[in-house]
Amino acid sequence: MIEVHDLVKRWGDKDAVSHVSFTVGRGEIVGFLGPNGAGKSTTMRMITGYLVPTSGEVTLDGIAVAQDSKAARAKIGYLPENNPLYEDLRVREYLEFRGSLKGLKGRERRNRIEEVLDVCDVTEVAGRLIGTCSKGFRQRVGLADALLANPPVLILDEPTVGLDPAQVVHTRQIIKQLAAAHTVILSTHILPEVEAICSRALILHQGHLLFDGPVEQLHQGLSGAGTVLCGVLGGQEAASRCLASVGGVEEVTFLEEQEGVSRFRFSAPPGTAVRADLFRACAAAGLPLVELTPERVSLEEAFLSITTRETAQEVSP
Repeated sequence: MIEVHDLVKRWGDKDAVSHVSFTVGRGEIVGFLGPNGAGKSTTMRMITGYLVPTSGEVTLDGIAVAQDSKAARAKIGYLPENNPLYEDLRVREYLEFRGSLKGLKGRERRNRIEEVLDVCDVTEVAGRLIGTCSKGFRQRVGLADALLANPPVLILDEPTVGLDPAQVVHTRQIIKQLAAAHTVILSTHILPEVEAICSRALILHQGHLLFDGPVEQLHQGLSGAGTVLCGVLGGQEAASRCLASVGGVEEVTFLEEQEGVSRFRFSAPPGTAVRADLFRACAAAGLPLVELTPERVSLEEAFLSITTRETAQEVSP
């Protein structure tokens, strides 16, 4: 549905976006993650045709944005970070106006307005002036606008910024429901947002794409190895020998010994099934296995590790 190939945006002698490439399939919700100034919004604007890239190509549903910007834009519903609304119009009036700009007419436009009011849960404020609505309602009005022409692609730039916790949860629920009929790219610097909504993450840092993969893969750490906490009923030395004898168990670290249980942390390469072998080894050694728990790396830890590693590589001689 979305193909980004070798995208570059240069301001003077600085690359705000540097040779970024990725694809997004139909029906995916992809989180575009990075700190402020990483180049997320610049990339979003190039995808939507609002900004011309220095080089590279963006294709939406087979349409090259640079060659036929109007046709490509018709495929997109865009909610920018600073959601521009006419605050002196009532919500329904605003959607009537926006629908007319998007080519919707008569009964089709009226029916579609009622649909998006319902989907975005703003029917109750349809007759109110936008300027009197809360921040949460205004964000959802902007989302309703993005959905008016029923585009196959939604680009949402920081959709929950400035919302209170209840509004954040409500907006996330709406976005998750949209994946049934739309491909969604969600740009954010809020890590829990990606975990709550997205199945896949793209991490951008200083204009470079550093990670592209399932959100769950981030929890496994940068090496891709699974980290496991293990408790063995027995002394440290005997338990350590037992763990070392199991193929696939790597980087064993002793943590503590309490009430006769020695606890360790170890890693195992991706795709390695060590549980059964470890159980058998402990049973054969007469050392009951009392704990075996996968340890997840938090998104914050994974993000900081990725960006810190990149920065260290840049400054190293």
